[in-house]
Amino acid sequence: MTSKNSYDIVVFGASGYTGRLVAEYLAQEYGSDDLSWAMAGRSLDKLAAARTEMNIGEHIALLQVDVADTDSVRQMVEACKVVITTVGPYQLYGDELVRQCAEHGTDYVDLTGEPNWMHGTIARYASAAKASGARIVHSCGFDSIPFDLGVLTLQQHAIAKTGQPIATVKGRVRAMNGGFSGGTIASMRATMTSVAKNPEIIQILTNPFALTEGFAGPEQPAGAIPQYDDELSSWSAPFIMAPINTKNIHRSNFLLGHRYGMDFRYDEMLLTGDGEQGKATAEFVAKDDSVAKSELQPGDGPTKEERENGDYE
Repeated sequence: MTSKNSYDIVVFGASGYTGRLVAEYLAQEYGSDDLSWAMAGRSLDKLAAARTEMNIGEHIALLQVDVADTDSVRQMVEACKVVITTVGPYQLYGDELVRQCAEHGTDYVDLTGEPNWMHGTIARYASAAKASGARIVHSCGFDSIPFDLGVLTLQQHAIAKTGQPIATVKGRVRAMNGGFSGGTIASMRATMTSVAKNPEIIQILTNPFALTEGFAGPEQPAGAIPQYDDELSSWSAPFIMAPINTKNIHRSNFLLGHRYGMDFRYDEMLLTGDGEQGKATAEFVAKDDSVAKSELQPGDGPTKEERENGDYE
């Protein structure tokens, strides 16, 4: 390994499905002129193969790191300013890295959608992160960046125009075209396994304020069953990302000193249209368990064409 702060960024899990996307993006957007970064993972051979397949130059260093080897994790953390990790399920493989980043003052970014684990990392490592100056940032993927920043932008606009935040915000998805990765499915399975072992985790998963330690806001809108939205003239169904997005948005409000208000209310649902067809679609979506039954494995995911054609509204 190398000395502290040798790299601006280390991508941990860079030979995996999502890690490759991150590494490829960094290489295409930044190259090596203005950004010093490295690829890390358990296997140097897999990292080297990934680097070659993505046409990334050999000047991008490869670091052998295993979460089971605390020394290798520490050395990686000490060698960079920011760790971007795509190694999940995070509740199985992420804890040691968060701990090391929190203690050593290294910024941390992940893609987790596992609120039960996030609840635990906040309890265990928030104090150390505050003391060291480390910024621990969870859920920097589709869950929950578009929704979290969408609410922030809306509230900033409202405050600028009226001097007051909006007390109740609805997040509504009209259309979504894309697919899940095997890593996401693995994280869902890990959460279900955790619940089976410890049913008390259900309380965390169903609590919209599970990530706002010491604060419980007002009762939130019910988004778990199909309902008709009079304001939008459409039926709406439960949205699969809502359980994590809502928690992250309330945490952002909490960390911003309740800029959205102490009584802020937020929910997310999927719009399915008006009339009997809209109602039937909402009821179908609410009962659909195809994601939970998916046979995708870590390393699987949408093709490049599918990703490029993916969108949401």
